[in-house]
Amino acid sequence: MNHPLRDAGILAVLADRLVKLRLPRLVDMKAQLDRGEVLTDHDIRFLGEALADAQGNAALIERNPDVQELVGKVLQLYKEIMAKALENEQAKKS
Repeated sequence: MNHPLRDAGILAVLADRLVKLRLPRLVDMKAQLDRGEVLTDHDIRFLGEALADAQGNAALIERNPDVQELVGKVLQLYKEIMAKALENEQAKKS
């Protein structure tokens, strides 16, 4: 059953969290990785929790196609961060 008002409220909270917490952290991580550093255990936990949240909100995103492009861009950023983190870890072991 669709609950447009409930969805709007949840999306507002998620957008606020994205802007205030997640994006700044992701930008910092990307800069860290671009300098050749590796992720900390805390960074890895953060990514895992964020991706788990994304999975938990999949139905909400499906019901609201107007946010799907933004979600796709954020997930692409996660993908880039994880790929660069793997690259840096492998370089560290060499």
